[in-house]
This record gives sequence, structure tokens and C-alpha cells, in this order.
Amino acid sequence: MSAIVLLVLGLAGMAAGYFLYSRFIAAKIYRLDPEFTTPAHEYEDGVDFVPTNRFILWGHHFTSVAGAAPIVGPAIAVIWGWLPAFLWVVLGTVFFAGVHDAGAIWASVRNKAKSVGALTGDVVGARARSIFMIVIFLVLLMVNAVFAVVIAGLMMNFSSAVVPVWGAILVALVIGQLIYRRILSLPLVSILGVIALYALIFIGPSVPIQMPAEVGGLSGNAVWILILFGYAAIASMLPVWMLLQPRDYINGLQLFIGLIVLYGAIVLLNPSVVAPMVNDDLPAGTPSMLPLLFVTIACGAISGFHGLVSSGTTSKQLNKETDARFVGYFGAVGEGMLALAAILAATAGFASFADWQAVYTAFGAGGVNAFVEGGAYMIHNGLGLPEATAATLLTVMAALFAGTTMDTGLRLQRYIFQEWGAIYHQKWMTRNVPATLLAVGSCLLLAFGAGGADGTGGMIIWPLFGTTNQLLAGLTLLVVTVMLVRLRRPMWYTLAPLCFLLVMTIAALLIQLRTFFNEGNYFLLFVDIVVLIAAILVAMECASALKRSRADMARQE
Repeated sequence: MSAIVLLVLGLAGMAAGYFLYSRFIAAKIYRLDPEFTTPAHEYEDGVDFVPTNRFILWGHHFTSVAGAAPIVGPAIAVIWGWLPAFLWVVLGTVFFAGVHDAGAIWASVRNKAKSVGALTGDVVGARARSIFMIVIFLVLLMVNAVFAVVIAGLMMNFSSAVVPVWGAILVALVIGQLIYRRILSLPLVSILGVIALYALIFIGPSVPIQMPAEVGGLSGNAVWILILFGYAAIASMLPVWMLLQPRDYINGLQLFIGLIVLYGAIVLLNPSVVAPMVNDDLPAGTPSMLPLLFVTIACGAISGFHGLVSSGTTSKQLNKETDARFVGYFGAVGEGMLALAAILAATAGFASFADWQAVYTAFGAGGVNAFVEGGAYMIHNGLGLPEATAATLLTVMAALFAGTTMDTGLRLQRYIFQEWGAIYHQKWMTRNVPATLLAVGSCLLLAFGAGGADGTGGMIIWPLFGTTNQLLAGLTLLVVTVMLVRLRRPMWYTLAPLCFLLVMTIAALLIQLRTFFNEGNYFLLFVDIVVLIAAILVAMECASALKRSRADMARQE
């Protein structure tokens, strides 16, 4: 199978989804209104509520939701074969992720930019809100703690990426000033920012920075993790226009250029997909494809974390309600394109099937390294770029997206503590600094409390990220579905994905429950039970809320 065929089919499917299906959803289901006064205008404060150009906001939203997950998940899931991963990424992007992301933005914008957790209390009920907030906290804890480990690992293993990764922050700070002080036009700033980023990428291999193996009794990996959380804490409290928006925007442009480079290399090289279409010779210990495929690939098909970003930061910056289609649905398409690139790199970026098998020796193998090595192989052989430079390009791409997700994730975790402070009348928790310290403290407690001096504790609960994340996506779709029912609009476009996700999530949790029990991993067994109970309660709340809404409609008639 030629990789070009998969590339063309995948891009064509996502393009059709955006130009046709998203237009129908926006006009007929969500009925986005360009005259509606968005919270960004109603509550404008220059810090969190900032009316934003839709292209800049798309860059923020897209890079915040992308992170490393749409690379890691697909690059692991191809162990079952390229066809299941390809179909789930393309169909999931079109019928699940785009509808979910745009719907979460719309629901939040129509309710004073409340986060989807707080919104659940108004739309479904207080019990559902309590469940939702716990699930949200767990997901953010996993994302922040684990992405810090991922970025630290990339910088320890690829010292050439350190200068580009940290230099991108300075570039973003300058861009923020140039844009919002109207010193230069957006197109010119975009060009200059991209040139600066790629200059750093080419400089990186010439100025490698290697963290010592041990610093003050801590491993080099742990030191990077502490530095990352210190940076993220500061970034989460800065006005969004100063760092978060410009950093995400320029990273979004950088990703699209990176995708063009990778896709161009595929077209010129025309590599064959060496991985099997459906893998019948799975390594020992590989779980069943159904339902694990649908939780292994979350970001890149549908992800609950997207709902947190959509309702947590994006909805506070939406200039016009109609921008939700471009920002939300097209943001999901951008992530689907990244997941497609990960699939192609992890299946066609090897010289032979034997080389592919040498990497995929067990479930969980592959991941970021398969993406970087496979992508660098294709770029080097297709475009003639030095392999070290190509590897740096892809490493920086992965690290920058993980970093932007961590920036947004910590800001969202601060919002969660502030919302808890408001709900339980703890005024001190509603302030930025105490809430940020609580957010950082909880992440570091997991990282170093469970992981020891190495700071890798987040990896302990990472096996449950996929199921918890998809449960969160189901909860978000539940809120949107109930809103549609109350507005007397068609609900099947959100209810069908909701039901599918709940079934797959509960099935996956049951399978993992047995696995953890057999392995004697009682900590994960306990967490799995908590999430499973939450999933069942959510399903019950879903049925109850929909039944109440339909009954109210019947009485009104």
C-alpha cells in the first residue's frame, strides 16, 4: 500500500467534513449567531476574557488540544494494524471530534463562558457536576504531570531541541507585543515569527544543551520537570494575549509547515506502508483492539480534554459565535491531520516490515520515538534534509505542542480550584496565586510523591488516561445534547457519539480492571473502580436528564 493513497484519502475525508458536515452542524444544529454578544465582549478584562482574531484563537485552541497525545496514541495503536487506526482517526475527526469541540465552545459561550464542569450543574444537575469535576481534575492531573515527563524526556534525549523549545517562548513574547500593540500587521508578524522559529530549529543541533545526569541530588529529568512547572505556573497567570495566544498561534503555523514538509516528503518519496493492514500476529500481552482502540487513540479522533480547553479558555476569547465552527471544528481537523501524519510516520517510515516489527515488540511501543524516527527517515530520503535536522524538527514539534498543552492545562487546573472555591465559599481559593499554587502543588505531589526523586509519578496513572479522557468527552456531549433537547433541536448528532463513547469507555474500564487485578496493581485497580463508578453514574444521569428534558417538552406542548 502506497502511503500517498492513505494521505490523499485521509485529507479528502477531513476536508469534506469541514466544508460540508461542519457547515450543516453550525447552521442547523447549533445555529451559530454572528450577532450574539459573546462573553469575550461582555466580560472583557484583558486577562482571561479577550476578544480575539479567529486565526489567532484557532492557533491557541488547536495547539492547546494537540499536545503529544495525537502523536503518541496513533503511533501506539498501529500495532493492531494501520487500517483500524486510520478509519478511527478520519471518521472520529469528522463525526465525533469536530462536533464535540464546536459544541463545547457553543455551550460555554451561551452560558457566560462557564467551564463544562460548572455548566453541568446548570444543565444536568448538582450530582453530575460533582462527578464531572472529579473526572476533570483527574484528567488535568494526568495531562500536566505526564506531559512534563514527556517534554523533559525529549530534552534529555535530544539536546539539540533545547534551544528551539525555550527560544520559542521568547519569540512568542515578542509576537504578543507586536500584535496587540499594533506595531506590525498579523501577516508580517506571522512570517517573522515562523522564520525565527525555524532559525532556532536549524541552530539547535549546533548548540546542544545537555542537562547533567544529576543536579543537587535530583536527576536531570527531575530538574527539567521542576523548571517546566515553574514556567507553566508563571505562564498560566499572565494575560492570555501576552504569551498563551501568540505562543499557540505561532506553534500552529509551525505545525502546519511541519506537516507540509512531512506530507511533501511522502509525496516525493512515495514510501510503502510496511505495517500490516490488520495485524494478526500481535505481541504477547497486547489487549483486544475492541474497545481499546477507541481509548488508545483519543486526541486525534475525540478527546475530553478538548472540551476543557473549548469551555475553559477558548470560549472566553471568542470574538463572534460563528467563529466556533472555524476554531472548534477546524481545530479538530488540524489535530486529525497530525494524527494522520503520526500513523504514516509509524507505518511507512521504516525500510522494511522487519524493521517495523523490531520497534513494535510490545503494546505501548512506538509512540513519540516512532514518529520522530519514522518521520525523519521520510524527510531525509524524500527531501534530502540532514537526518539530524529532520529529527530536531519533529522533536521540537512534539515538545512545543506538549508545552502549549501544559500551559493551557495548568491554567485550566487553576480554574478548577477557583470554581471549587466559588462553589464551597472559600474566597481565598478564587484568587489567581493561591489557585495556581494548588494546581502546581497537586501535580508535583503526584510527580514526586508517586515517582520519587525522578518526578515521573504521573506515568503511574497514565494507563487510565485514555478511558478517563473518553469518559470526559461523553460528559461534554451529554451537556450539549441536553441543551439541544431543551432548545427542541435534533439531538442525534451528539447523542450517537455520546452513547458510543460510554459503551466503549465502560467496556475498556472493565477489561483494564481485570488486567490490574491479575497484575496485582491495586492502586490502579482502585482508581479504575472510581472511574468506572463515575462512568455508570454518568450514564444514569444522562438517561435521567434526557428523560426530564423530554418530559418538560411534552408538558409545554
